[in-house]
Amino acid sequence: MQASTSGTPRPGTPRSDATRAAILAAARERFAADGYERATIRAIAKDARIDPSMVMRYFGSKDGLFAAAVAIDLRLPDVSRLPRGEVGQALVRHFLGLWEENEELTAMLRVGVTNPAGAERMQGIFRNQFLPVARRICPDPEQTPARAALVATQMLGLALTRFVLRLEPAVALAREEVVAWLAPTVQRYLTAPHP
Repeated sequence: MQASTSGTPRPGTPRSDATRAAILAAARERFAADGYERATIRAIAKDARIDPSMVMRYFGSKDGLFAAAVAIDLRLPDVSRLPRGEVGQALVRHFLGLWEENEELTAMLRVGVTNPAGAERMQGIFRNQFLPVARRICPDPEQTPARAALVATQMLGLALTRFVLRLEPAVALAREEVVAWLAPTVQRYLTAPHP
């Protein structure tokens, strides 16, 4: 593999793409399992079966690696196309699906509760991805940030208990039970009259 004059592998070459993908996969698993503070470049490199210097060569730092490994797009549904009374259910189903299939979200949650940079990243996702969706459905623009934050308390609380802490009663709930319990609360937060 030839390197560029800057010492960084040329993007787009099959070997550099495969190495980058291996590092990112190992980092996602390690951040999800250990959190940001305990995950080390050396452990991630070992998991990816490469020299630790390669991690630094591709990503520059642990922060750079974390940012690349947990680039999250929530792919939120277009709530303007849904009947107003079904938005809560649609969002709970959507978030459950995301948490069930995406280790990056688990990594982000673990890191977000222990590391300021991780918390800032989660705040950015809330501000840039979820808040605009809430603005489309909430009846009072001034209360939208508070309403969206209340929805986040439910979704993040569910994720923490079910996917990170793995509290047995939360894990044991069938998907439809979770939807049945949480959807009315999320719906109320988004559309009910202000108390």
